[in-house]
Amino acid sequence: MAQVLSKGANAPLPTTEVRVEVSSSTPLDIAALLVTPSGKVRGDADFVFFNQPAGPGVRLAPPSALEFTLGAVPSDIDKVVVTGSLDGAAGPPTFAAVRGLAVVVRDARGQEVVRFDPAGLSSETALVLVELYRRAGAWKVRAVGQGYASGLAGIATDFGITVDDPGSGNAAASAPAAGPGAPPPAQYDAPTQVVSPPPGQQWGPPPPNPQQWGPPPGQQWAPPAAPPQVPPPGQQWGSPGAPPQAPPPGQQWGPPPGQQWGPPGAPPPPNPQQWGPPPAQQWGPPPGAPVGAGAPAGAVPGRVNLDKGRVSLRKGQSVSLVKTGAPPLVRVRMGLGWDPAQQGRSIDLDASCILFDDRGKDVDKVWFMSKKGARGAVRHSGDNLTGQGEGDDETIFVDLGALPQNVVSLIFTVNSFQGQSFTDIRNAFCRLVDDQTNQELVRFDLSESKPATGLVMCRLQREPGAPTWVMTAIGEFHDGRTVRAMVGPSRQYL
Repeated sequence: MAQVLSKGANAPLPTTEVRVEVSSSTPLDIAALLVTPSGKVRGDADFVFFNQPAGPGVRLAPPSALEFTLGAVPSDIDKVVVTGSLDGAAGPPTFAAVRGLAVVVRDARGQEVVRFDPAGLSSETALVLVELYRRAGAWKVRAVGQGYASGLAGIATDFGITVDDPGSGNAAASAPAAGPGAPPPAQYDAPTQVVSPPPGQQWGPPPPNPQQWGPPPGQQWAPPAAPPQVPPPGQQWGSPGAPPQAPPPGQQWGPPPGQQWGPPGAPPPPNPQQWGPPPAQQWGPPPGAPVGAGAPAGAVPGRVNLDKGRVSLRKGQSVSLVKTGAPPLVRVRMGLGWDPAQQGRSIDLDASCILFDDRGKDVDKVWFMSKKGARGAVRHSGDNLTGQGEGDDETIFVDLGALPQNVVSLIFTVNSFQGQSFTDIRNAFCRLVDDQTNQELVRFDLSESKPATGLVMCRLQREPGAPTWVMTAIGEFHDGRTVRAMVGPSRQYL
């Protein structure tokens, strides 16, 4: 008959081959830490969890068990700590709502030898359940039931695992200015080129006077030093040596008196005979367009927006997440996916989101060990260990309206925790979906791969002075196996 332990009690283990099983009303992430007499692990290899499922003498047995060969545990390890943590993205937020929590230790024959039922839990999001420890050359088990409010990352940090500065969740806290960094590549801030205004839009702001389709009084559209409005005596419009020309009946060469054609900052026309827009283009609203018709609020002239529906981006392109006549986006989700390059092989990659303020300081991170950030405005779906299957492998949810105002950029990254190279994957993509309508808004398919362990996939950035955001496709490879290692590379794309 199994021995039932109360919190703090211990019992001897009759064998060194044991299995620890955890059951509850909601699935838990089970992990183990191999700890020295100092109370710390020797290194990251002593952390056995869903992203590193085996260690010396310990093996994760999904979904909710650990198998031990205690005779194979290194002699400098004093104890093995067994933990359980809530997913953070699904299910109850704390252990207060978890029912039927039990820990059972079985011997090699599957017989139950020890049982522990943790109770009296409230705000905890992770627990040290039991620990297996050495005493006088033998192994024993102790019921612990110690809770943490900071999740699995908090437990790992407590035992000496270097995790990525688990944030307080208060992304609005003030932060010191970031040090000097590499200048951002120009192409990531350059708007997508559009050679003519989209239908229903116009170059520049709407004119204050419906009759005036030239520049406002005292301004001009083109560089200074306009050509003379009429040819000097004895000369004519046209190239030197060209035969005399005259404008078509009822028209005149050049702009109206006192004005000159050209969009803001445009160079002088290469052909001195052409003082109007290039062939098949126009400057100003289309014929019959309503006076004042222009870009939607928050849009940048010349940048693609969502008016024509789903946008497919190429590397370095940007899209304004606005649509004429529609309210600003509120809740979106970024889906990231990939496939193994070799059929049947598992590739474990991790999607993360790094939140930056306007000074380039990373104020929060959302990843597989810290699934919520920015006071819950950003949430992670959980870890995918294989890359198998269709659709998104991992998803990060973002409530744009709930983000603290000091968060101006979100960089989405993918990294290989186990060091697998991106040459082992294919079909990597990211896609932005309206979480309220389930409509795909933007997609970026990455066509290349490189022998690296990290990838900066894309960026969401606030439009200055507007409640709207811009998505930019980045698709640049770097070496970084954790989200902490991806902060520096990500900063150069702000």
